[in-house]
Amino acid sequence: MNKIVLLSLLAFMSLVSCNQEKQQDIQSEAVGTGAGAKNSEVVNKLYEYFNRHEWDRMASLYAETAEFKDPSLGTGTVKQTREQTIQKYSEMSKMFPDIADKVVSVYPTNGKEVIVEFISTGTAPDGSKFELPICTIFTIEDGLITKDYTYYDNF
Repeated sequence: MNKIVLLSLLAFMSLVSCNQEKQQDIQSEAVGTGAGAKNSEVVNKLYEYFNRHEWDRMASLYAETAEFKDPSLGTGTVKQTREQTIQKYSEMSKMFPDIADKVVSVYPTNGKEVIVEFISTGTAPDGSKFELPICTIFTIEDGLITKDYTYYDNF
């Protein structure tokens, strides 16, 4: 009977230890090591380039052709090249010359995705100011953004 209790206790301790290591791995991923941190760096660069209106540099963070889901592009998923991305944002900055994004929170996953909450601000052609809360889910593979799924109230 004592052997069974001892073996059960050892098995339990082993499981608890493995679970704690897994939790530490997940926490490390969230606070700045591994793929989550590298992917967050890509996303942080994207917003840096966006706010400087450096569309070429921003587009270079995307795969040559990436998937976009964005209310401004319709209801479905659209594939766009880097050149199309540059064109889209160049046209947008002509309409809203002071457009800028303020990142509220970045949520790296322990996979390929990084979720970003941000507020886009600017001045419309009629002179009115706007603030638009937005959420984007980025998928990053081999250091490049392959999917950009953006959600906001388009009405």
